[in-house]
Amino acid sequence: MSQASAYAAYSADTPLAPFTFQRREPRPDDVAIEILYCGVCHSDLHFARNDWGMTRYPIVPGHEIVGRVTAVGSEVTRFQAGDLVGVGCMVDSCRQCQACRDGVEQFCLEGFTMTYGSDDRQDGTFTQGGYSDSIVVSEHFVLRMPEGIDLASAAPILCAGITTYSPLKRHGVKAGHKVGVIGMGGLGHMGVKLAKALGAEVTVFTRSAAKVDETKRNGADHVVVSTNATQMEAVAESFDFMLDTVPVQHDLNPYLAVLKYDGTHILVGLLDPIEPTIEAFNLVFKRRVLAGSLIGGIEETQELLDFCAEHGITCDVEMLDIKNINEAYERMEKGDVRYRFVIDMATLKGNAAG
Repeated sequence: MSQASAYAAYSADTPLAPFTFQRREPRPDDVAIEILYCGVCHSDLHFARNDWGMTRYPIVPGHEIVGRVTAVGSEVTRFQAGDLVGVGCMVDSCRQCQACRDGVEQFCLEGFTMTYGSDDRQDGTFTQGGYSDSIVVSEHFVLRMPEGIDLASAAPILCAGITTYSPLKRHGVKAGHKVGVIGMGGLGHMGVKLAKALGAEVTVFTRSAAKVDETKRNGADHVVVSTNATQMEAVAESFDFMLDTVPVQHDLNPYLAVLKYDGTHILVGLLDPIEPTIEAFNLVFKRRVLAGSLIGGIEETQELLDFCAEHGITCDVEMLDIKNINEAYERMEKGDVRYRFVIDMATLKGNAAG
């Protein structure tokens, strides 16, 4: 085993602080990785503060990991020391069920093993994430970073990017489609870029008129202020898809009303109960579909990384010294980031626990 340096949450109501723990020695199918960059996801904040009631402490968050291979197990064939790689939200699954055989490991019937906060399937140890200097992951769940991609801004592609790309591809978004993106945060701005690259005409729906110029600068063809009844009426029954990235409860009915018949509203941000109640006629009378989506499988995530490299798509990031992670969490709660924090893990060297 090797000692890893990290930042961890020790409880739900204390700041993240330096932490050391043991990483396993590589198994025959494992890849050992020196972490260079790690994105900061809103899920990290939820986990650190036990908002979902499932956190065990201490917990090292981080599931948007980019790094360099330092060693490989004897059975590894796709990677070697020195390769630039990524690790996203999953580090294992049962690999036997129908979902895993179909390449959608995120829907593993036994539940996928999370990059942090899960029990390892083989030895029962607790998985710890990417706010650390190293990680060891099975080859199957390691992603190749394509040539030319910007490593720091690629980190959030492994979560925010795949969360928006997977449903766009699954539902066949292409040229000629009109896509609405609800919300313009970490997920939303990636949804705009990816839908545009797939050929769609993209409109961002925002509650704030102050965000109109900013949204257009980020590539949207149009902007609708959703609190403006006149603007909402003007786009009624005109969209093929609505990509809903808002993570808090909000009224879906006005957005369902802007879909064409056979249109699809896709939830990728909300995990709480839907409130207020959906009016069924908004679905029934126009044969509309309300759908959900969760990250993407490993093959699809690799496809996304290659797609982003080919099209020059990056996530807009603000680089972070790890000593400022608690301030970043406070800013993230206020929506004060455009659009994703990424930790430069080189800053850990001067801030690690002694």
